[in-house]
Amino acid sequence: MATLYRKYRPQSFEEVVGQNHIKVTLEYELKSNKLAHSYLFCGPRAVGKTTLARVLAKSLNCLNRPADSAEPCNNCIACNDITAGRSMDIMEIDAASHTGVDNVRDNIIANARISPSSLKYKIFIIDEVHMLSSAAFNALLKIMEEPPEFIVFVLCTTEVHKIPATVISRCQRFDFKKISVSDIVKKLRYIAREENIDVDQEVLEAVARHSGGHMRDAESIMGQIMTVSDSNTITMEAAELVVPRNDLNEIFNLLELVANKDTATAIRLINKLLDNGFDLKIFTNSLIEMARQLLLVKVNPEIISALGLDLGESLTERLSNLSRLVNTAQALKILERFIKAQAELRDNVIVQLPLEMAVVELSLENAPARPVASSTVANSANVNVPVMVMQASSPISSADIKLEDIVGRWNEFLTMVKKVNHSLSFVLKVCQPTAVTNNELQLSFRHKIHRDRISEMEIRLLVEGVLREVYNKDLQIKAILDDSLILTDAINGENTTFNVNAMSQESPPPHNDPAIDNILKSFGGKVVG
Repeated sequence: MATLYRKYRPQSFEEVVGQNHIKVTLEYELKSNKLAHSYLFCGPRAVGKTTLARVLAKSLNCLNRPADSAEPCNNCIACNDITAGRSMDIMEIDAASHTGVDNVRDNIIANARISPSSLKYKIFIIDEVHMLSSAAFNALLKIMEEPPEFIVFVLCTTEVHKIPATVISRCQRFDFKKISVSDIVKKLRYIAREENIDVDQEVLEAVARHSGGHMRDAESIMGQIMTVSDSNTITMEAAELVVPRNDLNEIFNLLELVANKDTATAIRLINKLLDNGFDLKIFTNSLIEMARQLLLVKVNPEIISALGLDLGESLTERLSNLSRLVNTAQALKILERFIKAQAELRDNVIVQLPLEMAVVELSLENAPARPVASSTVANSANVNVPVMVMQASSPISSADIKLEDIVGRWNEFLTMVKKVNHSLSFVLKVCQPTAVTNNELQLSFRHKIHRDRISEMEIRLLVEGVLREVYNKDLQIKAILDDSLILTDAINGENTTFNVNAMSQESPPPHNDPAIDNILKSFGGKVVG
């Protein structure tokens, strides 16, 4: 029985999976008869380089190809001979086993001087061309500089950086990409129909993802699954005999719990996976890959399709929804922490502990916060001040909050801040809420020292936590400088300015005042006078 990737090897441009950016160019050249004499096909393995080279060779020599079409007829003598691999004018050379200069002279240079025996063009397809020696490249370069009109070279490689620049400069270069999950699924579904086999969509997507964007690998895996299956219906249970068990739905569940800071449920999920027989090492590998995709989506969603990393229809929307729960910095932190957990899994006696520790640590990063006065942490000035305890909660829409709503309860907010961090309340008294856009509250300061203090991550999280407590809204703060700022005293309505240094100069406070001590320690000041 022929293997699937040989049985269903594309025989036309239309049948080639993916690589549309290359097919369009080649088809245009064929229809306009503007051909290059040397092509360089470079990219990952098993993505169609040699296949497309054969299709190109067939189109160039097809006896019945219409002038306005690039597709070979696949019926004429030339097409049939090339398909069967018996044409003497199509020479496929494996450079990995013919690296020396003698092989280039005997197999290429000598043959290039002889006209085609039956076809219009003599095609040299050199696979893994980067394996040629320096002397062999120099010999090849000579014939490539001034080739006969009937000669076309197609150089294929997975390591283009090893090819001399002099050779690359004489070729028309095409960079192949890994094939997307959706394109692989389409091809596998076609194969299943041709083989009269009913395959679950979940199986097709699992095989496509496991292939890593390599079409030949996907077809080989599919062939193995068909072999071990004892019926014409293939389920995920049968596929798991070949494809390592890994439920991406559970991976998404865990990432969503981490994003929502639902630490307890995340830990229970990890232990449930272990109890159900999941290999946590394999699971973590896939978890890292999914966290990587989450980060790429945050950077630019188009990167996913450009790299052939799409997940298929059933999971793409879920990734998009997940990306709305975190910002780019949080996505990066998630990826970094699970990479660390992966290394710790190898030698840990309690196998699930590294993952448990990871989700706990991530719950403490950039979490929505609620004030608890009994918790303290050292700030940047080495002063122990109360901070927020991170809580698990869902984001709340802030689209309906207005600036007047913020100002109306600003005194209540300052009072709450004072209970949590006494010195911080003084800093916030010298700022003015000036705008609310979507979920971002803009705070204006006259002095850089105050703006910078509020911008510190620990302080910013604390402030955002109190904002959530007072206004029942998820608000992120943005601190800006405004030298012309005139503050309005929310208590008596008077315009005032506030300057820590000026206050200390006009009326020196008592040295034993804890509030003033906190200010001085926070800002590095001293009492004058």
